[in-house]
Amino acid sequence: MSGGHGGGGAEPPAPGSGGAAGRTAVAGLAAVGLLGLLATGCSTGGTGPRDEGPAPTDQGVPSSRPTPAASAPSPFRRVDAVALLKGDPKVGDQVKRDLKPCGPDAYPVDTSYGNLTGSGAADVVVNVLTCGDAVGVGTYVYRMQGRRYENVFALEEPAVYSEIDRGDLVVTKQVYAEGDPIAYPSGEDVITYRWTSDRFTEHYAVRNEYSKAVEGGDISGPAPTAPSGD
Repeated sequence: MSGGHGGGGAEPPAPGSGGAAGRTAVAGLAAVGLLGLLATGCSTGGTGPRDEGPAPTDQGVPSSRPTPAASAPSPFRRVDAVALLKGDPKVGDQVKRDLKPCGPDAYPVDTSYGNLTGSGAADVVVNVLTCGDAVGVGTYVYRMQGRRYENVFALEEPAVYSEIDRGDLVVTKQVYAEGDPIAYPSGEDVITYRWTSDRFTEHYAVRNEYSKAVEGGDISGPAPTAPSGD
């Protein structure tokens, strides 16, 4: 019995020998086939990825271009300066009587807007002039209080004019000596006012004296006065 089993029967393969070799051969063939497919797909004459072109873009993706910002509203709201003056009890009667148009709907009034009092709304500076020679006869500052404007500064005298300069009120007054014509004052006072404790207080003053010389020489410069306080 033992002799016949040993001579005619084939012995089964040892574990891990014949089966492993077969699997190795199959894996080798598969690798060769994959390399062939990759070589065909990457060739310039084939129909691989190079011939497909770029991937289509998604038409539904929003553009990254920023949206233009809307323009901010202007902080300066135009007012009817003539109506303010005529309805203001602090404006003198003489100024109101002389406040007439110099032409069709052209009143001799200059208006400026800016931040003088820190109220959160633009303050209004109004200068009243004469029609003939544009000489200032009154200057006023209006501040928004609630929903209406309040007169917080008024000066009425010949040849006066106010301006807004970097948050300060600058008032220029012409100085006339006896016999000076209206067009040729002897000098001017430039006074800077600053809003302090709910009122304008004088902060700095300059006196400019004009030369009377016709040709050259004797031209005096400004003589600043000491500031009256901060």
